[in-house]
Amino acid sequence: MYEFLQETVASNMTRSVRSVAPEMTVGDLYRLFADDDYDAYPVLRDDVVVGFVTKLDALKVFACPTDHMLPRYDDRMGTTVDEIMSSDVISVEPDTNLQRVLQLMIAHRLKSLPVIDRYRHLVGIIAREDVMRALARCTKRQAPSLVPCETARCLRLV
Repeated sequence: MYEFLQETVASNMTRSVRSVAPEMTVGDLYRLFADDDYDAYPVLRDDVVVGFVTKLDALKVFACPTDHMLPRYDDRMGTTVDEIMSSDVISVEPDTNLQRVLQLMIAHRLKSLPVIDRYRHLVGIIAREDVMRALARCTKRQAPSLVPCETARCLRLV
């Protein structure tokens, strides 16, 4: 487990990341979600991270208060990403410890975080699966070997 505490984002992140533009429509975003099976995309303007958009954000355009009429599907599909994205982006840098990533994911209920450099340029993404793989890899190396079932039966107290 101590080895996990030394793990950083840089050695566990995904470097090739698909991003979206703020001007993209929800209709195009839906098609991307279907094609990629991702849960979220960083939003870039001039190579700088300006937001993060999730599947839930894309679904929110169809939610309406009970005192309103049902929104028109075609109108809502034309909504742009910059209207629905979160511009308060929680991100990490490549040298961030995975333990810190885990804390952020739990505290903010996030599935992934964009990895940015000091200029806010996107350099990768770190997802729950990346953290889980690192944790499994680190604990596997340190786990004691299991006692075979036959031996455990012999050790049972009578």
